[in-house]
Amino acid sequence: MRIQSLSRPHLLVAAVARPRTSPVSNHALANVATVFLIGWLTTTVAAEENERRSQYKHEDIVVAGAWEEEPKLDRVSVEKALTYLDNGATAWSRGSACITCHTNGSYLRMRPLLTNSVGKPLDELHTFFVSELERFEGEASQDLPSLLEGITPAQIVYIAMGLAEWDAQISGQLSGTTRRALNLMFAVQSDSGAWGNDDCWPPFESSSYQTTTVAAMAAATAPGWRENVTEPKHKTGLARIHEWLRDTPPPHDYGKTLLLWASTRWPQLLDESRSKKIVDEILHLQQEDGGWSIRRFAQPEQWGDGLRAEKLRGEPDFDSPPSDGHMTGLAIITLLDVGVPAEDPRIQKGVEWLKKNQRESGRWWTRSLNTDKFHFITFSSTLYALVALDKSGALIP
Repeated sequence: MRIQSLSRPHLLVAAVARPRTSPVSNHALANVATVFLIGWLTTTVAAEENERRSQYKHEDIVVAGAWEEEPKLDRVSVEKALTYLDNGATAWSRGSACITCHTNGSYLRMRPLLTNSVGKPLDELHTFFVSELERFEGEASQDLPSLLEGITPAQIVYIAMGLAEWDAQISGQLSGTTRRALNLMFAVQSDSGAWGNDDCWPPFESSSYQTTTVAAMAAATAPGWRENVTEPKHKTGLARIHEWLRDTPPPHDYGKTLLLWASTRWPQLLDESRSKKIVDEILHLQQEDGGWSIRRFAQPEQWGDGLRAEKLRGEPDFDSPPSDGHMTGLAIITLLDVGVPAEDPRIQKGVEWLKKNQRESGRWWTRSLNTDKFHFITFSSTLYALVALDKSGALIP
């Protein structure tokens, strides 16, 4: 994608050279033109650099890199957002050949929720998840303990979550494939009741707490599965999830939000008083412009075992981080799912922020917690924003 300039620099130079009656006017005009020219050049260079540094790329699919200065759209474009999501998830799945929480994992977890409004997700992504399930099943039959290490448990959890949501939103009934995914998910559950995860890429690949809330949602989302569990190992696994989430303090306010979100599918995870307290805490973190900032939901040392603390504390807007698409979308989704009415002024203020902050590429911007290069979190930002708009009744297909 190339951002087209609105003015030509040679015309600005010609304007500066035009004779004026006052030397002061000439000087002032030159300053204005210089500032405008510098801004134009900065935007153009940033756009061209962004185009070269693709966020997703595979063969003929090229998704330009995300950048903070990308212009905003005058109105929400569902088409642009869906094109960005479809292309990103497809390029990642074809090129990287793995499930990641921040891209195709989030896609199949969230995109089915938009089926009634904008149509079903790509069948190719569902097929890819099934193929990855088969691959992990083959590895488990050979060496199950090796699947308990690193990021693998989180990948398996996201496979189960995506297939469960597909069944819930599209097929309308529990499939044999989703049953198998849940079987494998519980096979890699730790004795503590949690699922392992890496601590390198917050907010997704950063803690067992994040993965376990997703596992809880997967078990509760698969149509009829949790209510009709008969196998002792699955009953034990469900009890362990409940106990672990009950006894393990959330690592930060972001973790509290995930727990509250999971409880909207599995109500027994939170009692009413604790649920209300978390709702109040989320609302308290809403910013003046109506949005929420993910950076206000945890201290830098709490993300990914503190590995990003230096980077986060060094950001120029550390003391006043801007609202972002990821946290604004997630906060609205969670609040609506827990029962806050869409007509609530605070929800409406957040919805207005989303409507005003989509970028020309179709994305909603969120600065990465990890690096200043690819900003993969804009993918989940876009999913959360669309689902939040849809749940609030503000999405116009």
